[in-house]
Amino acid sequence: MSVQSVAIPANFNGAKPVIDPDNVAMLLIDHQSGLFQTVHDMPFTTLRMLASTLAKIASLAKIPVITTASVPQGPNGPLIPEIHQNAPHAKYIARKGEINAWDNPEFVQAVKETGKKQLIIAGTITSVCMAFPSIAAVADGYQVFAVIDASGTYSKMAEEITLARMMQAGVVPIDTAAVASELQKTWNREDAAEWAQAYTGIFPNYQLLIESYAKAQEVIQNHEVLDSQRA
Repeated sequence: MSVQSVAIPANFNGAKPVIDPDNVAMLLIDHQSGLFQTVHDMPFTTLRMLASTLAKIASLAKIPVITTASVPQGPNGPLIPEIHQNAPHAKYIARKGEINAWDNPEFVQAVKETGKKQLIIAGTITSVCMAFPSIAAVADGYQVFAVIDASGTYSKMAEEITLARMMQAGVVPIDTAAVASELQKTWNREDAAEWAQAYTGIFPNYQLLIESYAKAQEVIQNHEVLDSQRA
């Protein structure tokens, strides 16, 4: 593979392509009940949980969130309610039928008004609702991180083709866990327990670790006698 064939993240100008929590906004595009019925590259329940968790992460990180939907009064259906429940500060932009959210002037203006130069983008369908605005935003000078596992599409082939296309355009692919970790930065923070709980939306089994740790701490604090040591 030649150097020229390696995809280079766009607009970073030699800087590390990592998320800056102080310079990023999140765009959650078209996570709608009707569109979720077309998703076949992952269980739609997983997609729903990860998209909802992204909204929660944005709230914990105190970063701007912009949402939008494609004809939500039609067959594409309404946005899943968890997104605005988990990110009550999110700003919803109604579109006038544009398939590419970046073709809607109000949406682009809302992004500009955040003052952020990095964008975390997830959307359904991956190859359209997420890819189109991601590529357009890169062309407009933004540093874009596309959250692949919080976006869904109709086949694994479509996901793979879209991933290749976006990388050629300079979009940085990422997953929900990496987004959380780059925004969180450290466990040495007062809200660490809330972040730990957010990870259970990414790794459901992580809840078992939390419960085991909490019980171990309870045993120590309460000087609890172990069952194996009872008379």
